[in-house]
Amino acid sequence: MPQSTAAEVPLIALDGVGKWYGAYHALKNISLRVRKGEKIVLCGPSGSGKSTLIRCINHLEDIQEGKITVEGTTLTDSGHAIDAVRREVGMVFQSFNLFPHKTIMENCTLAPMRVKGLSKPESEEIARKYLARVRILDQADKYPAQLSGGQQQRAAIARALCMEPKAMLFDEPTSALDPEMVKEVLDTMIGLARDGMTMICVTHEMGFARQVADRVVFMASGEVIEEGPPETFFQAPRHERTRAFLGEILAHH
Repeated sequence: MPQSTAAEVPLIALDGVGKWYGAYHALKNISLRVRKGEKIVLCGPSGSGKSTLIRCINHLEDIQEGKITVEGTTLTDSGHAIDAVRREVGMVFQSFNLFPHKTIMENCTLAPMRVKGLSKPESEEIARKYLARVRILDQADKYPAQLSGGQQQRAAIARALCMEPKAMLFDEPTSALDPEMVKEVLDTMIGLARDGMTMICVTHEMGFARQVADRVVFMASGEVIEEGPPETFFQAPRHERTRAFLGEILAHH
């Protein structure tokens, strides 16, 4: 099906992005285009730069080379540009990063009230919608410590969705969870993907990548080594490093 030209304008664009930590070259000349509605899975060995890359997209990390553009806003060090991008891009972390002293409802309403200036009733209505969406509306008045890990991660997803972002970034969202809780979080993410949410996911869950990704991007040593649709990526990887990584990861699953 031919794409309309409007859909070809990337929602997120990285051009020649370079990042150092002192002498350590963490990201090397990364260029990536993510169209609206596209699902990208980033995979690769530990230390390959995947988490650093998505943390740069909403300026949790700054870059030294190249540029990142999100929906026409180029990320600079100006607070205005950073705020504009963070309004459009939700982020879900490995450790849930919920405020422990606030209820799940309060966690979800904080940013819409502070950042978007919504009233408490408006924010609570949005929060109820997304807590229902991730199937934990019945936990709204509890504190994070009263929830299971899987419920906490779903609460973190709901909290990000309450800002009604254009794209969602997931940084290994299931890696801190017990195995029986992984599925409930992945099911939530699969639902979001089916609803058309633009997503970039750093994950080792290759079943999820096969099921959801439009493109799988393989990183090693701070570089994009290979990318392609899941069927090609898994069945006919071109690069030796990709083959080695897949051989190792699929042997463990």
